[in-house]
Amino acid sequence: MIKRLFSTLVCGLVLGITTVAAQAVITFKHTEHNFGKFKESKEQTFTFKFKNTGDKPLVIEQAVASCGCTIPTYTQAPIAPGKSGEIKVVYNGKGKSAGEFKKVITVRSNASNELVRLYIMGDMEAANP
Repeated sequence: MIKRLFSTLVCGLVLGITTVAAQAVITFKHTEHNFGKFKESKEQTFTFKFKNTGDKPLVIEQAVASCGCTIPTYTQAPIAPGKSGEIKVVYNGKGKSAGEFKKVITVRSNASNELVRLYIMGDMEAANP
């Protein structure tokens, strides 16, 4: 009786540990992008590509930019293990101060690394009047 109870507990513990260990992992190819010099009148776009290197489906819960001039859109469907997704970022500096900038996009997901920050930067030149 005690031997059977002990075996049941050990099996339950091992199963619980492997269940906890199974998670999605979001792995980005790049977490920064520099647009370089560009004119204020031209929107800039970059797509951050990522892969689910974990063993459970990955779900992006949100991608939030640090200002309204930066708009992220992202893969909405769950990403299976080994598959890829993307976060497209559009920077519109029209009406903003010219010069160098750096913006952050905060990505939240169900991955073991649930919070990832992406950065875009550049040097925007004022449009000619």
